[in-house]
Amino acid sequence: MRALRSHTLLTAYCLTTDAFSSKSFTTRPADPLHGLVSPTSKYLDCLTTRACAPSSPSSLFSSEPTAPESDTASAKYVVARGDGSTGGGGVPMKPKQTFDTQQQRVEIEEDKLVRPKVGAEMPKGRPSWFHVPAPSQSADSRYQQVKDSLSTLSLHTVCEQAQCPNIGECWNGGTGTIMLLGDTCTRGCMFCAVKTDGKPPEPDPFEPFKTAEAVAQWGVDYIVLTSVDRDDIPDGGAQHFATTVELLKHRKPSLLVECLVSDFQGDPASVATLATSGLDVYAHNVETVERLQKYVRDSRAGYWQSIGTLEHAKKVQPGLYTKTSLMLGLGETDEEVIQTMRDLRSVDVDVVTFGQYLRPTENHLSVVEYVSPEKFEYFKKVGEELGFKYVASGPLVRSSYKAGEFYLTHMINKEREERMAAQGDGEN
Repeated sequence: MRALRSHTLLTAYCLTTDAFSSKSFTTRPADPLHGLVSPTSKYLDCLTTRACAPSSPSSLFSSEPTAPESDTASAKYVVARGDGSTGGGGVPMKPKQTFDTQQQRVEIEEDKLVRPKVGAEMPKGRPSWFHVPAPSQSADSRYQQVKDSLSTLSLHTVCEQAQCPNIGECWNGGTGTIMLLGDTCTRGCMFCAVKTDGKPPEPDPFEPFKTAEAVAQWGVDYIVLTSVDRDDIPDGGAQHFATTVELLKHRKPSLLVECLVSDFQGDPASVATLATSGLDVYAHNVETVERLQKYVRDSRAGYWQSIGTLEHAKKVQPGLYTKTSLMLGLGETDEEVIQTMRDLRSVDVDVVTFGQYLRPTENHLSVVEYVSPEKFEYFKKVGEELGFKYVASGPLVRSSYKAGEFYLTHMINKEREERMAAQGDGEN
């Protein structure tokens, strides 16, 4: 029956021409928890922060740091290359303009706040903590098996399209984050390496079936599905996602499915379509703090629109886990990051991740600063104190990150077992 229903839903999706609902999530809610005042970029700052530019992106990955012959050589190397602690800094925010009692225009400083900008100065070099496992080159490795299965079925992954630095770790572990609805986005966020076009090709109607087949081959217990933004499709691709989830659950009912999706332009009907499809984790990234939204994201995105979709997902499916992610290093303040966490907890978001923004090309926003591991650890501690069920926070953490999947799998299964046990006790 589920397979038949999935086929019916897919047919309905291909034929639908309904317009978006006029109701959307765009404004800040009135909530006593709101006090003072966004990937998680998944991208490599490719050639611009290294004195010795690698000949290809693959050479950015290293199993081990390069070992100089002596302490003197090491010191000279650091001086020449830089360690990311100098340079950058972003650009100052424009002063606010207001009027005094004589109606004269007065400029007010914004406490020296900064923002990112394309072409701004980059930090010099990169900190020592940016080392990731290299993808395996062995023909019989799990990395190659994942790559081959994706190629055979003509599937895309955000791991490749967004130049994720963790591709070696995840693919060597036998899984990738599948990107549905094609590889071309209708939006143009200033941090994102995925290609854009106002009129992308039509989605492959067989993609949900191909995805289910690929995931079955991988034999994983947790899978993340994501997509480009598809504002050209009436429901934003929500039914396409829902069909994929149903097919995955039909192939393996115990599989945990996370969907990292767009804001569906704030359309509550599209959010509900996916939230009630049987998925386990509804993820949508706010990407950055409220002040920096217009500098970082496409103008069609919005801070409260994003938070509204997360709130609505849990409203229509109360047992659903909700998750979001933020990039750091774009000029945000500690207070703004903490306020964002408060805003997310006010709508009962369960999981938040923090990672360092890394510039994919010179045509994207420059890094304002490299945030230290200690600062990431601080935000993790604050998030846990605010009540998030899980906080992943570190320079190389990304919203769809294998290490986080292990924890979420354990947490979700444990909580469901506890609920079932409690229901059993109640019946007795």
